[in-house]
Amino acid sequence: MPQKIVVIGAGIGGVSFGIALKRQLGRGFDDFVIYEKASDVGGTWRDNIYPGASSDIFMHFYSLSTDLNPDWNATHGTQPEMHAYWRKLTTKYKLYPRIVFNRLVVSAKWSPEEQLYHIVTEDVQTHEQFSTTAQILISALGVLEVPRFPDIPGLSSFKGKMFHSARWDTGVELRGKRVAVVGNGASATQLVPLISDDPDVNITQFCRTPNWLSPPISYNYTPRWKWVFRNVPLVMRAYRIFLYLRGELLYLRVFANPTTRAEISARVTSYIRHMAPKEDAERLIPDYAMGCKRLLRDTNYLQSLHKPNLRLNWDGIQSVEEDGLITKKGDKLAFDVMIFATGFAADVYPLTVVGDAGKSVQEYYDSQSGPKAYMGSTVPGFPNFFMLVGPNTSTGHTSAILTEEMQIAYILKFVKPILTGEVASFTVTPRATDAYNNFIQARLSKSVFMQCASWYRAGGDAEGKVYATFPGPMMLFGSWLRVPRWKDYDVGRTKRTKGWERRMWVERWLRWLRPAWWAGLVEGLFVRWISS
Repeated sequence: MPQKIVVIGAGIGGVSFGIALKRQLGRGFDDFVIYEKASDVGGTWRDNIYPGASSDIFMHFYSLSTDLNPDWNATHGTQPEMHAYWRKLTTKYKLYPRIVFNRLVVSAKWSPEEQLYHIVTEDVQTHEQFSTTAQILISALGVLEVPRFPDIPGLSSFKGKMFHSARWDTGVELRGKRVAVVGNGASATQLVPLISDDPDVNITQFCRTPNWLSPPISYNYTPRWKWVFRNVPLVMRAYRIFLYLRGELLYLRVFANPTTRAEISARVTSYIRHMAPKEDAERLIPDYAMGCKRLLRDTNYLQSLHKPNLRLNWDGIQSVEEDGLITKKGDKLAFDVMIFATGFAADVYPLTVVGDAGKSVQEYYDSQSGPKAYMGSTVPGFPNFFMLVGPNTSTGHTSAILTEEMQIAYILKFVKPILTGEVASFTVTPRATDAYNNFIQARLSKSVFMQCASWYRAGGDAEGKVYATFPGPMMLFGSWLRVPRWKDYDVGRTKRTKGWERRMWVERWLRWLRPAWWAGLVEGLFVRWISS
């Protein structure tokens, strides 16, 4: 059945968008559908079930501002707790009837004549295909969608068990096995301490680049604290604001200020030397600037390196064979299980979405030397197509959910006039997109993000364009998203568009009468000062 809105993905972004539709367009608004290729909601927090999977952001900030939770068990939540939270919200807002599970979106193509997207979906179990249309297409795929395996010769020849940490195989028994863990990023540093607790698991971890591992800050909430959060008005809200400001301060001290970054780096270096085995300590200290890559919190990882059944290997992998692998030094090592904690293919758009020029999103990315969008939300040539957590919206210092909530509020300003028939379509102009991205890349060229290879770059190497991260505090991004620059969009007109344009013109000139306008002005001046 045709829908007004189709949302791709029922992860955090898709569920959050559905909640926003219910809250802002009325709980009776049901003219939308969410397609989810898996059998449940949750996205990243559904799929990443590896041992130790947890948030590195404080839970009272890593949750929806509309649905604060007084019952988090600790400052940093675990995967089961996070998944339960998003399932609960899906039930609360009656979203389950609007979600089609086990349904993969195969393609979507814009019809300029009909001003609609023609969408093909496929049942992942029966492979039966279905067709529908939508006025508005929302991409809520996220960035941690497609696991990335390294390009190692002979990888498919391995006869033992092999899987990615994001697709953890619960049927594999590790006890008594020789296990290779490839990678030493966020997932690896969370899972290694737990799987190495069993002394009968013999682990070799293959590391390429050390990470900045700062001391742990997680602690459990006591029953008294939970009571306060639940019963004392505004305490949770104030705590959330405190965590927001703390994150912005982290950006200013680590990402934006070389002097304070050097001071903090020295303290973290001392911590790594103190906690790690003496023979590994120097290899574990990064030689690149803190903040250039994702910052990690130590989850007992450094302490786990003292275990006799765990060793680090920095030699690199030359090739994989049936019963193990060969290092770049020529050593052959035998393994029964290989676990790849090697991140995600975040620089690839995994679906075929075709715009008004007959080209796909990925083809547009390729023509721009990597992912590119306007405000991380819209792409030129793709009318009524909106992205959550698009290019240059990720951060290394604050909550991704905050970013998504900002984007959702921005996108809904376009959705409403389309649904009311005042506007047929919005398409961001190439000129506005280029100008925005030139500004973003100019800021990035002077930032810490340019100082090393990371997943923030297209291709993951030291030469690729920094496409993922936003070069500034979230307060800056939020100020840009507060009010759309309508002149940056081509408007598909209807008989009612003139009325909408008059209303936007009046609102533009009357904004200064509202307290929110003055608050925005003060915020803008402050943001300009801290971002300079």
